[in-house]
Amino acid sequence: MRQLLRNAKIYDGTGGEPLMGDLLLEGDRIARIAPHLEAEADQVVDLQGLSVAPGLIDEHSHNDWFAIRKDPLPYFAPFIRQGITSFICGNCGISVVGCERDNPYIDQMGGGIFDFQDTVGQFSTIREYFEAMDGHMPCNMALLAGHCTARAAVGGTENRKLTPQEEERMLAILEKALQEGAVGLSLGLMYHPGLFADVEEMRKVAQLCVRYHRPLTVHPRAESKVSMAYPQLVGRSHLLRAVDELVEISRGTDLKLQYSHAIFVGRRSLGDREELMRIFDRLRSEGVDVMYDIYNECLGVSVITVILPAWYQALSEKEKKKPANRLRLTALVRATSVLLGFGFRDIQIAYIGPGYEKYEGKNVHEIALEEGMSDMDAYLMLCEASHFNGRVNMGPYSTPEIISAFEHDEHCLYMTDAWVEEHGVQNPAIYDCFPKFLRDALRGTGDTLPRTIRRMTGATADRFMIQERGYLKEGYFADLTVFDEEEIRNATPDQTKSFGIRKVWINGQLVCEDDRLNEEALKTTGRAMRAGNV
Repeated sequence: MRQLLRNAKIYDGTGGEPLMGDLLLEGDRIARIAPHLEAEADQVVDLQGLSVAPGLIDEHSHNDWFAIRKDPLPYFAPFIRQGITSFICGNCGISVVGCERDNPYIDQMGGGIFDFQDTVGQFSTIREYFEAMDGHMPCNMALLAGHCTARAAVGGTENRKLTPQEEERMLAILEKALQEGAVGLSLGLMYHPGLFADVEEMRKVAQLCVRYHRPLTVHPRAESKVSMAYPQLVGRSHLLRAVDELVEISRGTDLKLQYSHAIFVGRRSLGDREELMRIFDRLRSEGVDVMYDIYNECLGVSVITVILPAWYQALSEKEKKKPANRLRLTALVRATSVLLGFGFRDIQIAYIGPGYEKYEGKNVHEIALEEGMSDMDAYLMLCEASHFNGRVNMGPYSTPEIISAFEHDEHCLYMTDAWVEEHGVQNPAIYDCFPKFLRDALRGTGDTLPRTIRRMTGATADRFMIQERGYLKEGYFADLTVFDEEEIRNATPDQTKSFGIRKVWINGQLVCEDDRLNEEALKTTGRAMRAGNV
């Protein structure tokens, strides 16, 4: 099928100024781009001056877990509506592949967040996953191989050092993934069992990335001034201690280090931004290829136990109720709250479980007032009611000023780090995160619009060695996002819906038009994106 798109304002993904012109799509490719085309076409679309960018790429996603659902479209629909056509998945050490189907630890692969419910199958390797899913998912997908997954596959999720034989098997799993087209490896140092990896183990994972010249994405061990990751509550910020580990594993190499979601949990953590950037600058001067990514939100999603120390969670129900343990916990949480600048008013309940819907959207302090409890008692009640698996939205993780500063940094890429939940309050990033970046550019608080588009298209494709995507070039795949600059500039965001995105093409198929999805086409439009040198 030949489609002629006329009168478009074309942003090609290079960061250069836009050009007015026409695009000819032939099958799944861009055949020609010119100021004016006279060509036979099966369909002519007059875009009437609307802007066209390469299909937007979500640089940090977990949608590898949802592409394998029997009905994946509901999990991709809000992303497509915000102009996203492709995803870099397998982040935070938690990839959907890397563990044999008959492995006794298979149920521990999702890090307590994701699972294999209602899926078309389980796939041990990158090759198996892509052979099954290529052309059978809504959007394009690249995969990182997760360290948490590979470590759990060989040793479960126990708090211990791997044996030499287990470590060798784990590294072999990760290397095989790189050989089969993984665009990099990912560490999740806040999740079981990644949090049990020492610096030497992390260094060996990083060395694989250096050998194959692929990125190592890292969810650091701490993202706040104090955390449960380190025993000392005073002294060097825990966020910076976690970055020190990354310096240790990357110094003296040309590692492509991708620092995941540059956030600062709690008001007292916000001041670490400048030191974090100085550390990155020093690493770059030494030859380490450091970049980072952000979402356009000041809050984040976490599990309800995020402020509960591990020693308390490990206690029996009887031990938890002992006054001495409760007193110790209360004192520790209060001290942490003061040191973080973060409290129970900052923890919004997203989901507890069936029968507790009345708590959704309220913060812990509000629930405590309703129930006539102390904040701590209300918090523990909610933990217990959710079997310590509740979901919360919490903040601050950033500020508009920090987001604006990062938007002007060429080393910053854009992402959502969001997924559609079955129940409760959703992460707002699923709806309009990328349009908000465009809006910032158009309103002058972000970078220029051409450079903003580059961060979510060509720069991301380059970073992960994805060939023939991320740019509007002849011969490249026809992933396109059409948007209305005026509508985006004047929009009111955070309305649980996207804004300003008019049309979306994936591999030459028009899949979204004025918010309406082509559900039939989206059953088969998504393709596998392997690393370019495989």
